[in-house]
Amino acid sequence: MKLITTPAAIQQLAQEYRSDGLTIGLVPTMGWFHEGHLSLMRRARKSADRVIVTLFVNPIQFGPGEDLDSYPYDLDRDCRLAEEAGADVVFAPEKGMMYPKGFATTVTIGGLTTSLCGASRPGHFDGVTTVVSKLFNLTLPHLAVFGEKDFQQLAVIRRMVRDLDFPVAIIGHPIVREKNGIAMSSRNTNLKKDEMEAALSLSQSIAAARMAIETRGVAAISVDEVKDLVAEHILKHKECNVDYIEIVNSNTLKSCAILNEDSILILAVKINNRVRLIDNSMLMEA
Repeated sequence: MKLITTPAAIQQLAQEYRSDGLTIGLVPTMGWFHEGHLSLMRRARKSADRVIVTLFVNPIQFGPGEDLDSYPYDLDRDCRLAEEAGADVVFAPEKGMMYPKGFATTVTIGGLTTSLCGASRPGHFDGVTTVVSKLFNLTLPHLAVFGEKDFQQLAVIRRMVRDLDFPVAIIGHPIVREKNGIAMSSRNTNLKKDEMEAALSLSQSIAAARMAIETRGVAAISVDEVKDLVAEHILKHKECNVDYIEIVNSNTLKSCAILNEDSILILAVKINNRVRLIDNSMLMEA
């Protein structure tokens, strides 16, 4: 496996791959790999001749007071795990190489970025779409794999690709969970032992919501009742501070007035105002 650290070198390699008729699969990450990341790499491996994993803790998608400085990072560890998962290349640039002096361009997607995480993290998705645009141009992928845990991010990337005519197929990959149900996240490593029970309330509240709908029937329970049920489960834990609990249409991200087969429950919770976790689930899937 190759480790590349400069934009010029990764773009040259990608051009060589394409000249040789090889398909490129991209997995953009911020590192500290867990099984969720590795499953994205294995998914890309199934569809591409060469898999490029990018590892870059993107500073422009973090706001003031967020966890940029504490985000976990271990390049040697991550390179070993990526190689075991089938990656051919890890691209791990330094911040100054991605945003050199004088950098002045931002990619902004309207509509989809104003609610949910976009409402509580102003500018976050501008940072995401800007860096992903750069990564697409540097790695020249035929396909890119993103996790469905950040459902809004996946929707935003798909809209960007459609609107800007990037020739990249976007593949969403299901959430990977720990045995206890918590969605795998690099931020889980920042949870203290006594905070894990509170963190588990996200997946447990989702399970409770799905059970209530199944038991009572979709016509007998309202959107507000489901949201209240989820909030009740989460707020039993004094460590939890709800950022948002929303039920939206999985295609448009607009709030649902009634529950239907396209309804997705999306939530974000801060544990002790220190570790921000997100989770989601379709409410009526098999």
